[in-house]
Amino acid sequence: MAKARRVKKTVSDEKTSSRSIWKGIIGFGLVNIPVALYSAETKQKLSFRLLDRRDLAPVRYRRVNEKSGKEVPWGEIVKGYEYEKNEYVVLSDADFERANVEATQTIAITEFVDAADISPVYFEQPYYLAPLKFGEKGYALLREAMRRTGKAGVARMVLRSREYLVAVLVHGDVLVVNLLRFAHELRRGRALVVPGKDLKQLKITEREITMAKELVETLEERWRPEQFREQYYDDLMKIISAKIKSGKTKTIEEHARPAAPKTSKVVDITALLKRSVEQAQQPARRRKAG
Repeated sequence: MAKARRVKKTVSDEKTSSRSIWKGIIGFGLVNIPVALYSAETKQKLSFRLLDRRDLAPVRYRRVNEKSGKEVPWGEIVKGYEYEKNEYVVLSDADFERANVEATQTIAITEFVDAADISPVYFEQPYYLAPLKFGEKGYALLREAMRRTGKAGVARMVLRSREYLVAVLVHGDVLVVNLLRFAHELRRGRALVVPGKDLKQLKITEREITMAKELVETLEERWRPEQFREQYYDDLMKIISAKIKSGKTKTIEEHARPAAPKTSKVVDITALLKRSVEQAQQPARRRKAG
């Protein structure tokens, strides 16, 4: 039996990386503020290798030259645009920067909108902005103006050779740049078959709406993101640890996928809402009694 070993968790440092991704200027009107961009994400993830199930030997991804069949090191790889079949224009980092020097160095806010008006479907990835030397006053000024007006700045910026539409937002004392999806990148939801606004057609009563609102209000809490964890990650780590402890590291278990839960065609929504409200109210009653 294999000895139980401590499982190394692949979790990145929770602190914001001290290494900036981008340095430049954020500007609104004639005010230019020197800033640096930092990743705002820290991914908690498990790292898996692909294995050949016959002998559990690692399977590698290879960058292979299509003509010679030989592997190509990263240092010898360049970017090319195929303008005709098998004919390429090679572009270097200098070419990408020369395409629009100002765009690669500037986050130019062109307008301010109500932050609440930006739909969540447009948000793609957040980054933190920090002021560089001599930029502290302008940074604080922009932050406070946006905080007090409830506005978000809309701008464009070039990051890693691609232009993005971005929203500049206030998060505590930090300015956040959130990459936005362009409108043409979103699929239209109109093609989906969803219930319309005619509630009578769905036989929804005012009593059911009232009970549904009561359930929402009973479950209402203050938003506390720190209380949520990635449960699936924790569950996988338990399975991995158990396999190591039992010595079954090379055992491949086959399991049939569980059947999807069956739903009844006729559902008494009113009764379900009533029971849900009663269950949700029980913890609140216990808190008051205690």
